[in-house]
Amino acid sequence: MKKNTYAARLANWFSRHRRLRDFTPKGLFQRSLLIIALPVVLMQAGVLWMFFDSQWITVTARLSEGVAGDVAVILKLYEDDPSPQNLQKLAQYSLKKMNLSMRLESGETLPTSTRSSVYSLLDRTVRKALESKIEAPFWFDTTRYPAYVDIRVAVPGGVMRFIAPRGNVFSTTGHIFVFWLTLTTALLTTVAILFIRNQVRPIQRLADAADRFGKDLDAPAFSPSGAREVRQAARAFITMRQRIQRFVEQRTAMLAAVSHDLRTPVTRLKLQFALMEKNADVEAAKADLAEMETMLDAYLAFASGAREKAGAPVDVSALVARIAKNSRRAGGAVETSIATDLVCIGREEALQRCLSNLVNNAMRHGTHVWISAALKAGEKGRGETIRICVDDDGPGLDEAHFEEAFIPFNRFDEARSLNASDSSPVQGVGLGLSIARDIARAHGGDVWLEKSPKGGLRALVSLPPVV
Repeated sequence: MKKNTYAARLANWFSRHRRLRDFTPKGLFQRSLLIIALPVVLMQAGVLWMFFDSQWITVTARLSEGVAGDVAVILKLYEDDPSPQNLQKLAQYSLKKMNLSMRLESGETLPTSTRSSVYSLLDRTVRKALESKIEAPFWFDTTRYPAYVDIRVAVPGGVMRFIAPRGNVFSTTGHIFVFWLTLTTALLTTVAILFIRNQVRPIQRLADAADRFGKDLDAPAFSPSGAREVRQAARAFITMRQRIQRFVEQRTAMLAAVSHDLRTPVTRLKLQFALMEKNADVEAAKADLAEMETMLDAYLAFASGAREKAGAPVDVSALVARIAKNSRRAGGAVETSIATDLVCIGREEALQRCLSNLVNNAMRHGTHVWISAALKAGEKGRGETIRICVDDDGPGLDEAHFEEAFIPFNRFDEARSLNASDSSPVQGVGLGLSIARDIARAHGGDVWLEKSPKGGLRALVSLPPVV
């Protein structure tokens, strides 16, 4: 049963990770390093395998077979004449001609313990050679002496012991080859890392500049660097940035000029209405004039919001608590659940406007408002984020209109009539949510809408916390 369960889990894992991109790194630096270093490593591994298979193993096998043959010859000559005189001649002959030291240990037996080499292939090669040449029981050790191999063979009356130089049994140049191959691989990988890092750094600088520009239109410029294509992308970004700055400045100047130019006739009309005799028509005209003045203030606030900069630590916990307190003072039924020590970097006045717009909008369309603020885990492993939720029990919005609600000057009179109010005049012209999202995105966060579990609309704000 356990085996079937393990097989099912393994099959499930493969089904979820069957695509190659699930196994490859996500960063440009890691991917570039993989593209350059992996072929080098595979090539070196192939060369190493070919060396061991066709050179080192073959040479080692032949050397081992040669020593095993010398041992077999000495044993045969000793078996034909086991006299002490012949033993002495064989010892002199093997040492002089075969570079093989031998000695008869009378009354000894073969050791029972074995000591395996780190390279088990060496032991297997020696054992195979000895088994092919010697029929008597034998024992050998390749680890006791660094420069020699100890071989012992059982003979009548004791053990014949042979000490052979390690170079006669193994190819001693294998580890040198492996060392140089490993060193060159490490050197090439280091060069690749340094090269790729220098190529990726300009791209990272471009991404950082784009991120800063998204939060602050007046962020300092940067100079293009890196490869030709990266410099081309950087110059295109700088050009785009200049166009956006000119557009924002023109929009701000235009709205400010329109607001300023219209204030003069509005002021004259207000003075004329004040001098006129009061009646129903005059009061209606005054109301229209007040609405026009409110709209002018909203346009100017919307335009000036794009020029605000972020820079100082803001206690989000205290800010949300203060906004909730002010809403209760205005007569709203507000409940809060606020975590402590929520701090982000930004402009407190702008963040207060962002959150106040959302809370005022909720109070306008619902009888009860719930505000919560906490530190939440980010999506797709992007770290933690400050999450602020504003729920109401009003009529809500259709999900198809969630994104449309953020379009400037867009109002959904049928679902959530956004009539102007003294507390938040910008809401009356369809700019409340637009301003809130602009401010949140300028601080590296966002604002979006969801269905509220309380029955109405939920507005969510995410802000990057201070790490």
